[in-house]
Amino acid sequence: MPQPTEEQWKRVEEKFWQIWNYPNCIGALDGKHCVFEKPPKTGSMYFNYKKEFSIVLLALVDADYKFISVDIGAYGRNSDGGVFKSSSLGQALANGSLNIPPPKPLPHSDVIVPHVIICDEAFPLTPNTMRPFPGKSLENNRDNKVYNYRHCRARRVVENAFGILSKKFQIYNRKFNFKPEHMDIVVMATTVLHNFLRNDNCHWQPGELEDTTPTRGLNNFTGVGGNNPREAYNIRENFKQFFVSDYGSVPWQWEKACT
Repeated sequence: MPQPTEEQWKRVEEKFWQIWNYPNCIGALDGKHCVFEKPPKTGSMYFNYKKEFSIVLLALVDADYKFISVDIGAYGRNSDGGVFKSSSLGQALANGSLNIPPPKPLPHSDVIVPHVIICDEAFPLTPNTMRPFPGKSLENNRDNKVYNYRHCRARRVVENAFGILSKKFQIYNRKFNFKPEHMDIVVMATTVLHNFLRNDNCHWQPGELEDTTPTRGLNNFTGVGGNNPREAYNIRENFKQFFVSDYGSVPWQWEKACT
């Protein structure tokens, strides 16, 4: 999975806007625990919050459920945010070497915002990583709820990609019985094969797993995940104002977000 060029990022961004109605988005990010039998002499390094032993598959996914970038092998005890920070993807994003296109105006608007990766509340809010509003900011605030709905609707592609991966490769439906270093190879192979099969349109169709019902936990985010620079707050506000505007809203969002 070579690092995308600026032109490739632009194509990803266009698809997120066309399919999922989220502009300036270059991917959805999340982590998946790949569970395996406890390896000998490893203590609690791989012991995760679900009380199982696992390594983490951290993945950035495009609008068509294909993996753009993956980081495999972090200890299961680590948080998604911590895995992202230490990953090559997180470091490249932090030092500006990811070939991300420059900021651009939102559609039909003169408001300029950067290209962003959308993620859940386990990740930090930064100028290039957007997460939902926390639960305490949703009380009697319809606009915040609308933003969360639009955010979560687009972010769900990464959860769906993990679902497709597990459905196609049944090995994910039981505990792996490999050494950790061999697990890294197996998991990487399945993500590459997943992308290969996604290129063959006879296997899955775009939108196959889309569900327009509210995302689980839509209005109950706890707001964890690190320090939030003021600039990032302002960028999220700009996205929110766009989503509730006449030119940025979608017809069904009001009912979905506020039920």
